[in-house]
Amino acid sequence: MLAALASAQAARDPSTAAHCTRVTDLATRLASWLGWDNAHVERLRVGARVHDIGKVMVSDRILRKRGPLSPQELAEIRTHPTAGARLIAPVGPAQYAIPYVLFHHERWDGDGYPMRRPGADVPEGARLLAVVDAFDAMTSTRPYRRALPTLHALAEIERCSGTQFDPEIAHAFLLAWSAGAFADAAAS
Repeated sequence: MLAALASAQAARDPSTAAHCTRVTDLATRLASWLGWDNAHVERLRVGARVHDIGKVMVSDRILRKRGPLSPQELAEIRTHPTAGARLIAPVGPAQYAIPYVLFHHERWDGDGYPMRRPGADVPEGARLLAVVDAFDAMTSTRPYRRALPTLHALAEIERCSGTQFDPEIAHAFLLAWSAGAFADAAAS
């Protein structure tokens, strides 16, 4: 069922599907670099693959818009984590993926969405996804802007450590990047 949902997402929005593939690669590499056990990495892999599945419920006009979103459009895009969690909730084996889907836009300082959960109130895997998701978003061309250079994106991860991102995970990402853990990754 999760594979069918991911295929539907890829058919509707190939750029989001490609983003999810890159995020999955970055997330599993970072988790492995951090020494997570195989079962934890596999749960992360599934959650990362479908973390943006809720975007199938967002208007194409908003997903492909060139330029800034209006407050109403931004509110619609911010529904994708809860919409995604609702989509995968009936899939029994996917229950462990729900926190990844639901909480990947929460922030360390509690100013994220959809629930404004702070710090360790957000599951560790979703905090890891927040870092790699943002990195890939920054280093990929979007309808509304060109990709940022990798060094700028790395500086932004460092700058937002402790506010947007879990400082330990952000630091680990930067260390892993420096150590070459992502040297042959699709996003590099």
